[in-house]
Amino acid sequence: MIYEVALAVKPETNEENLSKVKEIVTATVATVSGEILVSDDWGVKNFAQPLDNKYARGRYLYFMYKADTTINSEIERRFRINEDIIRFITVRLGPDEEQETILKNYNNPNNQTVMGDKDEDMEKDRRTFSKKRSCWFSANKTEPDWKNPRTYSWLVNEFGKISPARVTGLRPYYQRMATSAIKRGRCMGLISFLSNRTAYRD
Repeated sequence: MIYEVALAVKPETNEENLSKVKEIVTATVATVSGEILVSDDWGVKNFAQPLDNKYARGRYLYFMYKADTTINSEIERRFRINEDIIRFITVRLGPDEEQETILKNYNNPNNQTVMGDKDEDMEKDRRTFSKKRSCWFSANKTEPDWKNPRTYSWLVNEFGKISPARVTGLRPYYQRMATSAIKRGRCMGLISFLSNRTAYRD
């Protein structure tokens, strides 16, 4: 099975401790003869809102790996006892047979070519689809990605409420995907619980 794990560490973490954090994933995956498919550093970002521990910024690390299901509990256990890690999330992406497609669909959220760069044009387009009760994701052959809040922040209003399908015009399948993406993005501090403000609009 293929999984992705993202974590936010304290922004002042030095390189030595940062290497130890990365080693948690790489070494643990190696114990079950797994394979690291992607290892990425997204850099230091402001959280969409301060976390419970009062941290306003964090350094994001991302891994995609292929391994046995049981390895996730050990990785998460080691995350919890590491004082440098602020937040983390583990997501199942799919079976090994879909590796090529999964890798192809991965986008570093810092990549300026990903969907959502032209926010104003996108917003007008989305409003048009909403009025027609048509699914914007279906028409554009794309999906909401929790790693990139530009793909779903428009579904959250200024009060932090997730817009229902009767307002967005989304098909139930994409509405469920968007809801999951929003919840994951909030968990990692990429979008606020209180509004549609994201870590990409500071």
